[in-house]
Amino acid sequence: MSNTQFDVLVVGAGIVGLATAMELTRRRPDLRVGIVDKEKQVAAHQTGNNSGVIHAGIYYQPGSLKASMSVEGMNSMIEFCEKHSLPYELCGKVVVALSAEELPRLEDLYQRGTANGVPGLRKISKEEIKEYEPHSAGIAGLWSPRTGIVDYKAVSRKYAEIVQEAGAELRFNTQVTSIEQRSDGLAVQTTQGDIQARYLVNCAGLQSDRVAQMMGSTHGLRIVPFRGEYYELAPASQHLVRGLIYPVPDPSFPFLGVHFTKKISGSVEAGPNAVLAFAREGYRKSDFDPRHVLGLIAFPGMWSLAAKFWRTGLGEMYRSWNKRAFVKALQKLVPEIKTEDLKPGGAGIRAQAMDRKGNLLSDFSFIEAPNAVHVLNAPSPAATASIPIGRMIADKALATFGLE
Repeated sequence: MSNTQFDVLVVGAGIVGLATAMELTRRRPDLRVGIVDKEKQVAAHQTGNNSGVIHAGIYYQPGSLKASMSVEGMNSMIEFCEKHSLPYELCGKVVVALSAEELPRLEDLYQRGTANGVPGLRKISKEEIKEYEPHSAGIAGLWSPRTGIVDYKAVSRKYAEIVQEAGAELRFNTQVTSIEQRSDGLAVQTTQGDIQARYLVNCAGLQSDRVAQMMGSTHGLRIVPFRGEYYELAPASQHLVRGLIYPVPDPSFPFLGVHFTKKISGSVEAGPNAVLAFAREGYRKSDFDPRHVLGLIAFPGMWSLAAKFWRTGLGEMYRSWNKRAFVKALQKLVPEIKTEDLKPGGAGIRAQAMDRKGNLLSDFSFIEAPNAVHVLNAPSPAATASIPIGRMIADKALATFGLE
């Protein structure tokens, strides 16, 4: 029989919510921990629709949470996969500069990665690029041998198994609809009935700001969903990519640009672009939610964002609808790619937090309240770093709730 009373209720069964629950049950096995998710399975959104990369920590600003957790997260993820016999591969990544104008940015990436302690990171010449990726363009590059690939759905299922073995309860098809704060805790209304909880940890991803709003804790932040669309290389063309091929990113835009990613299944993804989605869970181009769109229009930060990035945004939308333009962007990295080499792939949604001034938050963001911890920004490398992030959230929760 399902419990209706918990000491700590975790909202969201993505990889961050499950990692948090795993750490809470490890540290405090006496606590009644529950996890609820509105979907029918774990990892239904960001976790289950990303590219599956184990990031090594090249891109992140030194001193940021992303930087401090990425290398630790990479090592923890590899250790976890080995312990539980989950398949992974350290296939390595090349980041290539395509012109002389990109060389200073490539150098900056090298300095960042070195400061962050990325293992084995080194500069490589045009000739050395060909040793790792024979079909890649580039006049210079970086080689990251410890960048890898894994199936984060499989990782999440193992987290869920561990959590349930520790006595926590995982409930699917259970959407939180409202939260009432009472003197003795929280009354959480869901589509499967009411749940009583002393404390709440909000790891709801795309819906995290809405859950926080139910408790008056958004601090002016809003989740803006960006859809990333992928193509897959046809089997006959997969030999063109051995591992991961990335461009030098535009520092003014918080996305990495289209790239090539080998999957743990052996297939190769090409993409993604980054298109503003017109629904929180708008995985298809045709998805449109009037409530969501009206909310974006009414949010002042959206207008500031549009003013800064309208040209970039139009280019991303153009590539979304024009396969030839998408192919042209990919050919900058691998010139041999042809339109017929690509077949439609999947799409993912990035839950990107934005403030009222239109700034897209680049680092992880947490809001602590007396009876709740809200995770309001956990983009990549959150999957890679899920174990140390879960540890940090558990630290915050136990300290905030007085459960240490």
